[in-house]
Amino acid sequence: MADALAPIAPYIVQEAVLAALREDGAGDDITTRAIVRPDQWGHGVFVAKELGVLAGLPVAAAAMTALDETVSFDTLVAEGERVAPGSELAEVEGPLAAILNAERVALNFLQRLSGIATLTREFVDAVAGTGARILDTRKTTPGLRQFERYAVRAGGGGNHRFNLSTAVLIKDNHIEAARQAGIGDVAAVVAAARAAAPHTTRIEVEVTDAEQLKEAIEARADVVLLDNMSPGQIRDCVQIAAGHVQIEASGGVSLENVRAIAEAGVDFISVGRLTHSAPALDISLEISGL
Repeated sequence: MADALAPIAPYIVQEAVLAALREDGAGDDITTRAIVRPDQWGHGVFVAKELGVLAGLPVAAAAMTALDETVSFDTLVAEGERVAPGSELAEVEGPLAAILNAERVALNFLQRLSGIATLTREFVDAVAGTGARILDTRKTTPGLRQFERYAVRAGGGGNHRFNLSTAVLIKDNHIEAARQAGIGDVAAVVAAARAAAPHTTRIEVEVTDAEQLKEAIEARADVVLLDNMSPGQIRDCVQIAAGHVQIEASGGVSLENVRAIAEAGVDFISVGRLTHSAPALDISLEISGL
């Protein structure tokens, strides 16, 4: 289970769930209205169909209870827990029409977030014992960043900057733009960023080779991001940076090479595919009458 998993703010969950229910036409379910009696009561169990790490039960609960306050939702497994095929995750009970109306939205959130948590745990397990921390990126589904970042934490990973306003990350296009504007070298760019940012803000610089790394160190950057480097190149850069800056590796990271990258000595490894390419975990809702 993920330690100290900070929840998503309830108002954010509520807004997203209500938007998803509106999008799905949950208030005007033609099929359910034609078949299910208004007084018909039902019971359902969310069941994992494959091995994975669970995330998103609070969101599924919000979806299931949004349309009818008499619906109850009881969790059977903790967030961040590894589940086996056939594991019962939660029970829902109440007016059957309300349960069926919200079923797809609840499952969409639960499957998506559990898929992210599962993939994150695979990366975390792959670097266990190296000291490297697995982080996400801003490559998230528009409007769902809070949820997907939560799922990364549930899987044991950490979060990079939340958005453009929360940290300074000077990338290659920033350096090129600065040069075109006549600001100068990396040292001048870092100085300009430090002057503009709050004094508590760390400055991170993306580099593509050892020479740029040396420039970033001389500019007194706090963190250097090694972009699309091989494990051998990363190892050389780590030796150069030792005692000067923290090192993050990113670009082209996979389950096949993440261990080698971690063993090269980096502090952080940011992985875009945690949120942009994680497959949904197969979960179903099995309904029974009462």
